[in-house]
Amino acid sequence: MDKSNMEDFLVIGGVSLTSRLFTGTGKYSSDAMIPEIIERSGSQVVTVALRRVDLSSGTENVMDYIPKSVQLLPNTSGARTADEAVRIARLAKAAGCGNWIKIEVISDNRYLLPDGYETVKATEILAKEGFVVLPYVNADLMVARSLVDAGAAAVMPLGAPIGSNRGLRTEEMIRILIEEIDLPIIVDAGIGKPSEACAAMEMGAAACLVNTAIASAGEPAIMAEAFGWAVRAGRAAFLSGTGATCMTAAASSPLTGFLEGDR
Repeated sequence: MDKSNMEDFLVIGGVSLTSRLFTGTGKYSSDAMIPEIIERSGSQVVTVALRRVDLSSGTENVMDYIPKSVQLLPNTSGARTADEAVRIARLAKAAGCGNWIKIEVISDNRYLLPDGYETVKATEILAKEGFVVLPYVNADLMVARSLVDAGAAAVMPLGAPIGSNRGLRTEEMIRILIEEIDLPIIVDAGIGKPSEACAAMEMGAAACLVNTAIASAGEPAIMAEAFGWAVRAGRAAFLSGTGATCMTAAASSPLTGFLEGDR
């Protein structure tokens, strides 16, 4: 079967996506850059911290720059407990941000690592309320299994600490999640280069979420486009199936029988 001509959708919460690059809205020198970032990256899912949204303000805020055509993914940034995350999610929905929510529960101030126990609690509560819950967690198989049971729509393991641009430091653990968890695995946090996003997609990740690597680039719009290409390339490589590896050389053309026979 020729997979190259097949439609390749990522379906989450009943929404079919053709782009597998999610983008963020933080750390840009100006929110006015966001529309170009979204356009050049091809991203169809954009995350925003609710604390950056002021729908009652008469002045511009980040929501003014997010196209209505994209799927909004508010996050619970700032939550330190499950109860706080649930409250932020409900506020986001009441404010008109929809029923998708990225759960972030972080009480560690140095490394900003997510609290798996509190994340599972928040996921279970919100999934029962009809939210499409995408929890951000460490690349931990047991936590991921608990999130499946709690009703998560996807699992979002970190590649490295938030904002570090250090790449896929948890690669082997992410690979285990991809093999063992029957939900989309979306690599979130730490990816610093398009090549790293490509590598995550080659492993079989369903998508990548990138913010800091784009926002902190010398030319964010160009970097956004590069990440879009990288994610598509990695996905195509995964679908095609990479070739077998071996420990010795294997010529792509015959080495014998060309001029004077075998030597």
